[in-house]
Amino acid sequence: MTTTALAAVAGVAAPGLAVAAPTGAVAAAAGIGTTDTQRVDAAAVVHLDPSPDVLLLSDRDFVHALWQKARDGGERLENVRLAAEGAMVSGSAEDHVRFITTGIHEAYELDKQREKAKADAERAARDAKSQALITVGIPSSPDLLGLSDENFIRAVMKHEAAGPEVRKAAAKALADADPKAWEEFIKNGAREAHKLDVANELKELEQKNREEAERRKELAARKNAAALFGVTASDTLLALSDDNFIRELLRGVPADARKTELYAAAQKAVLSSSAADWKEFIHTGAEQAYKRDAEALRKKIADANRKLALQIQASAEKTGVNPNLVAAAKKALAGTDEAVAAFLKEESQYRAKRQSFQPANAKLTGWYIRQSNVDAGEGFIAPLDAKDKQADREDATWVVVPALANEAGCYSFESARKPGHYLIEKDFRVRLAASDNSAEFRKDATWCAKKGLTGSGTSFESASRPGRWLRQFQGDLWAADKSGNHSWESAEDFAQDATWKISSPLAR
Repeated sequence: MTTTALAAVAGVAAPGLAVAAPTGAVAAAAGIGTTDTQRVDAAAVVHLDPSPDVLLLSDRDFVHALWQKARDGGERLENVRLAAEGAMVSGSAEDHVRFITTGIHEAYELDKQREKAKADAERAARDAKSQALITVGIPSSPDLLGLSDENFIRAVMKHEAAGPEVRKAAAKALADADPKAWEEFIKNGAREAHKLDVANELKELEQKNREEAERRKELAARKNAAALFGVTASDTLLALSDDNFIRELLRGVPADARKTELYAAAQKAVLSSSAADWKEFIHTGAEQAYKRDAEALRKKIADANRKLALQIQASAEKTGVNPNLVAAAKKALAGTDEAVAAFLKEESQYRAKRQSFQPANAKLTGWYIRQSNVDAGEGFIAPLDAKDKQADREDATWVVVPALANEAGCYSFESARKPGHYLIEKDFRVRLAASDNSAEFRKDATWCAKKGLTGSGTSFESASRPGRWLRQFQGDLWAADKSGNHSWESAEDFAQDATWKISSPLAR
């Protein structure tokens, strides 16, 4: 075990899809088609302690343990969590092995790509604020750079260094009350408005002193180019020849920022023997390269977001219990990059997990599982449609979330009307109750999705009472079997009464 762990830490590559029986103690356990090394490598992704007990789990249970840790990791391990859920839904041992040996690593690569893109975007946003300050001539400070976009723009607009065009552009961005407008002002608007201020000043000056106007025009171009490199141009820097000015800008670029269009364009210019190329870079080339970098970063983030949205869609399609989430993902993916980013927000995904449930019995079309306060939260079915009151429709709308009891292939149904309240089994009756986060409650609030007992649709088995199913009997909801011990355990129509259609949410 120690040797295996050390080998993993040292960077020994995990085997591919081989499913040969492992050696040692693990080989004796049933349902294991992966080696110690493969499991240690997989556990390292989510920081799961590969203790002897964990290594003796079946492949399916080991996947579940990985899923729990990925879920605890939040957005940082979103792709891993989704891939694990896809593996858990499958009953195929091969799918479990594939996830442990390769699937978790492939998903983690996507998570790392997205995290890097986010980190790059955050750094770029901070750099853009710094560049805006340098351009306008406002001293930079951690306090200023730490402001929200909206407050940062207000600070720029109020500063005495801001010219009329900068103030006008800032006011327009703030009036839009749109975060995209704020971001655009910081990235480009402040700089472009400052150019107009400079141009207006030079126009007035040019009528009196053309030579001085040209000199200031050159200085303004240099200051702008330097700002794109995050440099406040000193008098010494501004006095250099064009080629040496560019060399000094290149000299200050850190190693991790040299794979950019801006750096490449500066290198190309400085390696040229043409003075026209140096001047072109300072006046327009730097700006164009900077915007290409910004677009490349935007696309990188958008691509990572689309990959995650596709993974969410694929995972939801496998479970079969979140068709509304599938539809929301498809709609976002068919739209703009902004639509995808909006879909990926936690609150958007949570809302997209809303569903309503109808009995499979065709005679009860238009009836839905619901609860009400006057009935003490007891579950029942009732006829409802889009014309009913919002409160009634919310009482018949449920957020289908991963099982509170952390059981594979199982789910919990949270009330859309009362967040933190779930459909639970209590003394065989199904009712709405607030979570007390106890192990007993989590078990009572967990329902395992199975193929409908009628052969179609979906049936839900109680996790706290295996063998008992979510059943409507004479309109009321029970965790029932067909033993006949009670009236609601009648074998007549049992399969039909315990089979459900997952439909669009009555309250979106």
